[in-house]
Amino acid sequence: MALGFTPAVQITGANAALINTHLVDWEHVDASGVKSDTLKLTVRIDDLEGMPSFEGKIGLLVGYHESGLVDKGEFNITRCQPQLFPPLLKIIATAVPFKVADETKFKERRSASYGPTTLGAIFRELAGKHGFSPRISADLDAKVIEHLDQSNETDMGFLTRVAKVYDAVTKPVNELYVMAKRGEVKSLSGKTLPVVTLSVTKGNSPNDRSFINAELDEESRVKFKGCKTVWWDGASGKECVVETGSAPFKKVTQRYQNEAEAKDAGEGMARKIKRGEKKIRIDCPGNPDLGAEGLIELDDTWPSFMRGQWSIDQVTATGSRQQSYRCSISATLPVA
Repeated sequence: MALGFTPAVQITGANAALINTHLVDWEHVDASGVKSDTLKLTVRIDDLEGMPSFEGKIGLLVGYHESGLVDKGEFNITRCQPQLFPPLLKIIATAVPFKVADETKFKERRSASYGPTTLGAIFRELAGKHGFSPRISADLDAKVIEHLDQSNETDMGFLTRVAKVYDAVTKPVNELYVMAKRGEVKSLSGKTLPVVTLSVTKGNSPNDRSFINAELDEESRVKFKGCKTVWWDGASGKECVVETGSAPFKKVTQRYQNEAEAKDAGEGMARKIKRGEKKIRIDCPGNPDLGAEGLIELDDTWPSFMRGQWSIDQVTATGSRQQSYRCSISATLPVA
């Protein structure tokens, strides 16, 4: 996508006209599923008589006048914070139904037990009861669950915890709720993210609109190459160990109920270890094609130790009259 030169942002939905004419700055956090996407807006209120009601859904479109705007989804307004000086209103919205009424008790902690069943059945039950249309990848759908306890957790917190065992993520996307391996979330939600290539311009300077900065974080401690998980064999009355990858091993302290669960947990941990070997943080010009779960390609204009593909964990996009449109990217190594 060829980017333009004139940043543009448009808010749709509740009080859209007022927000667009009074917007001072904005921030959109697109996360990889561990937490909900959020949208923060700062609006001038110095010329308003009274405070209008800011409730309901708003949408975000962002991009450039020359190349067009990209729809970044809908958000529910959850909090408004007016201040006296300067006279501003901060609007905070999330991509999940965090509403005061909370009719489906989405935020309520509870305890329950599941099994024998499948991961897909549990996911569809919990996502469906809160009004979402569930989407789960085929390999996760078929995972057999002998027994699983939800202990004083919200349904979202419980599903997120279970997903981590398989190095997967859960993520609300508008009316959908997705559970998938990293990198599959966008395809299940019907969105396709292109691989975004980033290039460092010659004479890269903070004074340039195209300025890019990056910081590489490589773990200096002992690097694990694999992990050990354990399960209890009731027939033999002993603890059994499953090794995934190669030494040195990281030992997972949790004991699993059978060999299949221990193997799944081991494979998930091995993927997480591989991803965590290197992390990169990039500050670059705003690009609406950047999104969590997508890929970026650092081309040969980058130093050799940074080149190649990286998997995006989070994108924080910001815009204002003073700072234009910028993106801050957190990414790790992709794992097949």
